Amino acid sequence: MKNKRVLYFDCFCGISGDMILGALVSLGVDLKAIQQGLKLLGVKGYTLNSRQIKRNGFIGTKVNVTLHKSSLKNHAARTFNDIKIIIDNSDLPQSVKFNSIEIFRRIGNAEAKVHGTTISKMHFHEVGAVDSIVDIVGSSLAIHLLGADVIVSSPVNTGEGFVKCQHGILPVPAPATLELLKDIPCYSSGIKKELTTPTGAVFIGYFAEKFESLPNMIVLNTGYGAGDHEFKELPNLLRVVLGKVEESDDSQKLKVIESNIDDMNPEFYEHVMELLFKTGAIDVFFSPVHMKKNRPGILISVITTMEYFDSLIRVLLEETSTLGVRYYDINRITLQRTQKLIKTTLGNIRVKIGWVDESTRNISPEYEDCRKIALEKGIPIKRVYDEALMIALKLEE
Repeated sequence: MKNKRVLYFDCFCGISGDMILGALVSLGVDLKAIQQGLKLLGVKGYTLNSRQIKRNGFIGTKVNVTLHKSSLKNHAARTFNDIKIIIDNSDLPQSVKFNSIEIFRRIGNAEAKVHGTTISKMHFHEVGAVDSIVDIVGSSLAIHLLGADVIVSSPVNTGEGFVKCQHGILPVPAPATLELLKDIPCYSSGIKKELTTPTGAVFIGYFAEKFESLPNMIVLNTGYGAGDHEFKELPNLLRVVLGKVEESDDSQKLKVIESNIDDMNPEFYEHVMELLFKTGAIDVFFSPVHMKKNRPGILISVITTMEYFDSLIRVLLEETSTLGVRYYDINRITLQRTQKLIKTTLGNIRVKIGWVDESTRNISPEYEDCRKIALEKGIPIKRVYDEALMIALKLEE
């Protein structure tokens, strides 16, 4: 069995950049390591510190970015490209740079959409400021330092009412925040305040794989990040929970991509299958189905890892007549396995051997080897297969 580290964000009172940093520091991420990493950006004129404060009687960590008076010019608006250059030119870990830039890209696209422009023309104001750069890059670095395998979140409490920002008085959630919360389960507990900011929305939307209740896991540690305000209704805290889940060493998370097709030339299926395997599919299979109006069709199913997921979807969309695909997660457990080359009276044949323990073994001669020998010698493939299997079984006794 192996342990998988799960990080759970409990957004019962919303989520913001400073709350994320505070919660992760409270959980145990070294603030000094974050400070040292942020120095690699070359952005100056600020101080990053933390302190313990109470919210409705509960202790949380408040992380503050304090701008120096002599460096307030650093608070000026920046373009996405300005921010990208700052991050790209740093010596931060590659994953931290990539994640931080993608988060800023998502914010830029959301802001551009609600303002009817493009990201290249957008000038970040609140989000382009030094404190927001520190929040986003610092939180991405903290996630990297924590080394969680899976990140999960609760539904997000957005708050309600109105908020004053660069563009005037806006309803809560603000338009850009609402855009960033697409496909995320949200609600308001009735607190008339902006509980979830654009930075918080984009961060959890980017990193969280699922939005659900606390997963079934063994709790290892908890942390609390404090927000700026205090409310009567709820403690203004973001809670993070680090836990572990035990999984079989042979367990593997995969995805299944599927599409129903009833209007494609059947001769194309062989080409599509070969291309899917070449692109990285673990398995591909076609199943006859009856679709609406009882039309006969073919269900294409593709099993893959996340690594080849996007490429395989592209193959299906480009090489078949489908107008769309669906996908879902599966778990797979495989036997421990090895391959041996055995000598038979007919020739050398590769044999796959899988096992759970010494008493449970599955043995399978390689089909292509058996087929090649059967064609060369003009004998039934069953004879070649049976001889290879018999010899392999004797060797394993």
